[in-house]
Amino acid sequence: MTKPDFPPGLEAIADRYDAILCDVWGVIHNGRRAFDEACEALVRFRDRGGAVCLITNAPVPKAQAIRYFDPLGVPPEAYDDCVTSGDATREILSERVGDVFWRMGSDEGWEHDKFLYDSLDLQFGDARSSDTLLCIGLEDQVGDDPEDYRDRLAEAVDRGMDMICANPDIKVRVGDQLYWCAGALAQIFEQEGGRVIYPGKPYDPIYDLALTKLSDLGVEPAPGRVLCIGDSPATDMKGAVRRNYDGLYVGTGLANHGANFNVEVIELLEQYAVGATWALQGLKW
Repeated sequence: MTKPDFPPGLEAIADRYDAILCDVWGVIHNGRRAFDEACEALVRFRDRGGAVCLITNAPVPKAQAIRYFDPLGVPPEAYDDCVTSGDATREILSERVGDVFWRMGSDEGWEHDKFLYDSLDLQFGDARSSDTLLCIGLEDQVGDDPEDYRDRLAEAVDRGMDMICANPDIKVRVGDQLYWCAGALAQIFEQEGGRVIYPGKPYDPIYDLALTKLSDLGVEPAPGRVLCIGDSPATDMKGAVRRNYDGLYVGTGLANHGANFNVEVIELLEQYAVGATWALQGLKW
């Protein structure tokens, strides 16, 4: 496992990279406000000729993910494009139009699930009439606990359903609070013996989509010159390792770091048995 180095900021390592794949929630904003230093760092990287593709496990298409940016204070100059787990999920759903889907976590809350499958002409059913479980999140994102769903998830496994998990994250930080995501339900589904399809980080579909978006912009990063930035060892750093990219862990998201940031980061990465190339308490230039 690679232990991270601790640069003073992105400027110290920027020349090593042609492109950045940067997480959104917990890195450039917290769902309530933008992190100004983080946004400035991405703007400056782009000013020096680098490309930035934001890469988020939000289970919505890009248009819904970025519509929050302006109210939160994320400037458009901070990124070239954005891909979401919702985008990658839509591609998988479009290949399974003959299935009947059981929606879990379908509501009009933060996830805005209707955008995930809008215009795909999918068929929907209940737990007994469906072929595939489409997991978007918890039905009550504030009040529910993942264990509340175990019996229903076990029933789906017994019926031979696959799960498509539209958001592999376990939790997300909104302001000062952490809330459960679809990935927590996917963990239980796997514990019960089920098979989960993950379009988002740390798996390949979302990274392949990000590279396609960069290629469409004329950006073809050289081998070893892609940097993944994120706050999650389980998704962002693991995804970087799986893709053989460098990873920059930042401490402004899921974890509550104290005064001994360097020591805490190494211990945190060891808990997840994953490495990182770099670490910063918060993304800055």
